[in-house]
Amino acid sequence: MAVIGLVVHELRQEAIDQAAELAQWLSEEGHEVHHPLIAEKSQLLDLVVSLGGDGSILRAVDLLGESEVPILGVNFGHLGYLTACEPSEVKDLITQVLDGQQSIEKRMMLQVKVSKSDGTLLGETHVLNDVVVERRGPTIRVGVTLDGSFFTSYAADGLIVATPTGSTAYAFSAQGPIVDAVHESIQVTPISAHMLFDRTMVLAPSTEIRVEVLGGRTALCNADGRELAVVEEGDQVIVTASGQVTQLVVPRNRHFAHVLKSKFGLEDR
Repeated sequence: MAVIGLVVHELRQEAIDQAAELAQWLSEEGHEVHHPLIAEKSQLLDLVVSLGGDGSILRAVDLLGESEVPILGVNFGHLGYLTACEPSEVKDLITQVLDGQQSIEKRMMLQVKVSKSDGTLLGETHVLNDVVVERRGPTIRVGVTLDGSFFTSYAADGLIVATPTGSTAYAFSAQGPIVDAVHESIQVTPISAHMLFDRTMVLAPSTEIRVEVLGGRTALCNADGRELAVVEEGDQVIVTASGQVTQLVVPRNRHFAHVLKSKFGLEDR
């Protein structure tokens, strides 16, 4: 018997319907089902099934916290870059995962801490995709310090600090590079920078990145799309590689290049 949690996109009726069907099927198969999944139950799980899109997987990651439980994503969204299968395939894939017949990839995560100049902690969490410091109104100026040494300041709409997994999310929209998801590095990408130097920096995973808002304007710090803190002048956003990882179920026959071709509609020739 396995203990399985379900995370469901609450605005997609087809995902809600399949979650109810899966819960019944899994129970009939002798498994224990937690639906809806709550964070307090995460330590008990053998598998999480996320029904929705990439956002639902990020929600599952948040609910799991330090529990590195494998996540199987079922695509009810549009792009579904992180998902492993389509709705028609989910029962077969769950069976294969529980039988140890599918691959599980460990994905690098980031830890982010937001603190005031006096050291007061405003927020802390771990993310799979990215940390974004972005404007609330006019263009902001942010200073970037790498491993304790000031690097430069950016006049921009914001700054994205992403994992390789997150390179195909917001960072990709901001003209960042596509990085193989199992690679370990940190990408720093300015958003609509008002300066000549506007390229992504791909940094070693050991790098500590400090972002400080300059010039008296406030910004928002978002972690995997969730608001973590309002950042004012003098506050610091500190991003490092996390000691946690996210485990994603990935079909054995799926290669990084195949995912890109499928999700972005690339031609064979």
